[in-house]
Amino acid sequence: MFGLRMPRLLAATIAGLFLLAGVALTIFYNLSPHATLRVTTGAPGTVGEKFISALIAVSTAAHPRVRFETTKVANLVESAKAMEQHKVDLAIVRTDVSPPVNGTTIAILRRDVVAIVLPAGSAIKDPSQLSGKTIAIPEGNAWEYNSNALDLLLGYFNVAPGAVKRAILPLAEIGPAVEHKRVAAVLAVGPIGPGQAVDVVAAVAKATKAAPEILGIDDNDAIAKRFPAFESIDIPEGAFKGHPATPGDGVKGLAVSYRFVAPETMLNVVAGLIGKSLFQAKAKLMALTPLASQIEAPDTDDRNPLLPVHPGVLAYLNSGDQSFYDSLQQYFYVVGIPLSLGGSLLAALIGLRTNRKLQEDQKRVFDLLVIAEAARTAGEAELDALEADFDKLVASCVNTLAEGSSDAGQLPVSSLAIDHTRRAIERGRLQLEKTPAAAASGASASEAGAAIAEVAS
Repeated sequence: MFGLRMPRLLAATIAGLFLLAGVALTIFYNLSPHATLRVTTGAPGTVGEKFISALIAVSTAAHPRVRFETTKVANLVESAKAMEQHKVDLAIVRTDVSPPVNGTTIAILRRDVVAIVLPAGSAIKDPSQLSGKTIAIPEGNAWEYNSNALDLLLGYFNVAPGAVKRAILPLAEIGPAVEHKRVAAVLAVGPIGPGQAVDVVAAVAKATKAAPEILGIDDNDAIAKRFPAFESIDIPEGAFKGHPATPGDGVKGLAVSYRFVAPETMLNVVAGLIGKSLFQAKAKLMALTPLASQIEAPDTDDRNPLLPVHPGVLAYLNSGDQSFYDSLQQYFYVVGIPLSLGGSLLAALIGLRTNRKLQEDQKRVFDLLVIAEAARTAGEAELDALEADFDKLVASCVNTLAEGSSDAGQLPVSSLAIDHTRRAIERGRLQLEKTPAAAASGASASEAGAAIAEVAS
């Protein structure tokens, strides 16, 4: 143990700790998943529940080191709340249903058009004309959310929500209700493609034997600016029925979107990787659920204040895979630079401490040599004083070596100096015994002390 220099021992210890940490991280990397992501699920049979089931199945096969922990929530409001309370890392939310204040968009799962379906020949040409009328809303898990969306739309046109009656009906009763004029219109919230809007249009067309109309909302851009929960959208001809086409011509409308969101605090590289994996797995997800066909990347120019695009996803969409290397490099810099500076500082401190020890050891050696030189001509009293100083220096050498505060590499030099000085003192005493008169003619003890102090300084 004493054969190792203490700085080398300390360096070896630090290196060993880093080696053990590297081995531990390697074992952890190979034996455990890279990440555990907590994600909300919706009520059974909902968009969220089906999508999450498919996502977990595909992701587990493609990324076995990423594990998902599902958190069951009763509805979209609870899903958003779980994100705000930091109970989950990922959640499915709808833009008009209590969007989480800390949520950012990873991907758009689908856009649902807020369509007001009218029977052929309806006199209603503007949402404000719904005042005093009854509108049907299909039953389902989202009918309350859809009714609230209607309230927002009516509010823009200064129509009080209570001025429009609601009839919550199963899909099978909607067509007859329109046919017998029990309702003036039907609110359908669904995607362009298979979904509620297509089903409602088909039901009305079958009951009335005519192609329904979709109420155009010419102020859709202004409404979307006032109510960021909405997006303006152009509904193409035949979006909900091909023969005959419904709508018969392209119309302007509004939409709400279901989004896969993460907290704004999620690391950019993690959010980007999730988005990349989701977009690349779209084909596999479609094999499990047709809902996946509508997954799309968020618009990089989207400045939606409710659920902005996560910076990590934005970086991936703008720069592709290169953004991940840049992000990873940034994290390495964040970790590597402090470690490098810390290592340099530690090495400098060790170097300073080593130099200080070396200087102290060399000073003791010089003091020993001065005592040895003075012992040649010292008188008896002086020799006693020199021997007392010698004993103190030897004790200091032994103590510093035992405490580890001495440079072990100087041990042979110190040993030689101690042995040389001891012999010099012994020879001085023998000389005094042979020539007693020399004791009186020697230099004074004070002169010897002064010589030691002068050399030491």
